[in-house]
Amino acid sequence: MGNLGWYQLITTLAKKVGGPKVLLGLVAAGGYVIIRTAEAGGKKVVKLVKKKRESKIEETSLTTFIFTETGVGDGGLKYFEGESFFVAATHNDVILIEKENDKDNPYFVSGDWLKKVSTYM
Repeated sequence: MGNLGWYQLITTLAKKVGGPKVLLGLVAAGGYVIIRTAEAGGKKVVKLVKKKRESKIEETSLTTFIFTETGVGDGGLKYFEGESFFVAATHNDVILIEKENDKDNPYFVSGDWLKKVSTYM
């Protein structure tokens, strides 16, 4: 290739396609197509993720769970057999629950512990 390197490559390509203006036009058009394709794919992915997240939130927030035991949990949570609660949020093993008719809501509890003392899956 000699000592001209990229300059020689670009000039050779420009000659093959009909000049530097045509080469710049082809590069611009190709870049535009690639960017628009990536943008469209990215938008689809974002929509799918949002839809999945919304459906997951709806499933857990509309479900009522019931305590199967009576006792006292960490953080002052007093629970009685037959008492119901909702799952407000989950993060790994930490679950935020809200008991019905409880002025001290919400409570943070362990997922493993909640599975043992309630109908929570």
